[in-house]
Amino acid sequence: MSEILELQAGESLKEIQLEPVTRLDLIKYAGASGDFNPIHTIDEEATKAGLPGIIAHGMWTMGNLAKLFTPYYEEGFIQDYSIRFKGMVFLNDVITLKGTLIEKKDQNLRFNVKAVNQQGVEVLKGEVLYHQY
Repeated sequence: MSEILELQAGESLKEIQLEPVTRLDLIKYAGASGDFNPIHTIDEEATKAGLPGIIAHGMWTMGNLAKLFTPYYEEGFIQDYSIRFKGMVFLNDVITLKGTLIEKKDQNLRFNVKAVNQQGVEVLKGEVLYHQY
């Protein structure tokens, strides 16, 4: 049996720490997503928008949350999720992804998930419903 299926309420998945956010990460994401808003890639445009610098796409951060569950793709899948963006992610931020099991019912595992920056500030939080096969 897999580690995810052995978890009990209150226990956590292994945390994942991402590499520091780079401009190239955001340029690649812009190309993949079609979101070419220049506040994500051009310093001057971010400054004109009142930001202290370029910021990561919120969906880039959200998409990375799936990395918490990819080791378990053979046992199940993310059936549903609900996410709230809480803060901005800047260049060179180091984001840590966390997931804690809050409920286990039949074949469904409900997790609280969050992404925090290097200062421990939540930049994203929500819930994921993982369905085991």
